[in-house]
Amino acid sequence: MDTVSYPDKKVIEFIKNSFIPVRVRSDAQPLATDFSIKWTPTLVILDTEGKEHHRTVGFLSPEELIPVLMLGIAKVYFDLNAFKEALSRLEKILSDFPKSSSAPEAIYLKGVCLYKDTKNPKGLKEAYEQLQARYPESEWTKRAYPYRLL
Repeated sequence: MDTVSYPDKKVIEFIKNSFIPVRVRSDAQPLATDFSIKWTPTLVILDTEGKEHHRTVGFLSPEELIPVLMLGIAKVYFDLNAFKEALSRLEKILSDFPKSSSAPEAIYLKGVCLYKDTKNPKGLKEAYEQLQARYPESEWTKRAYPYRLL
C-alpha cells in the first residue's frame, strides 16, 4: 500500500483529516502482540481510549481504502451509541462509494443504527430489501435475511 494507496492525494487528505495514524511493524513488541498483528498490512481503527472497533487485513486500493476507513469511523460511533453520527458516516459511504466492498456492510449497519436509534424495525427491513436488490450474494444480505419478516 506504500506505493499505491498511501501516496494517493485523496487518501492522504482523508487520513490527515480523520485519524492520528500510527505505523507499527508486525514484529514490534508489545504492540504487535497487544493488537494481534499477524500479517501486513493490518489496519486497526481504535477510539480515543485505545479500544478496537474495526480491523482489516491485506492490500486495499485507494478506492477501497477510504470507504473501509469511513466504515471504521462509523463503527466507533455505533459502538459508542452515537447513532446519528454513525448514520452520517454510513450514508457518506453509500453516496460516495456505492460500489465499494464496504457498501453492503454500510447498508446493514445503517439499518441497525436506525433501529437502535428509533426502536422502529422499518430500517432493518429496508436494509434487507436494499441488500437483496443491490448485493444479493453478499454475506450482509444473508445476515439481514431474518429482517425480511418485519
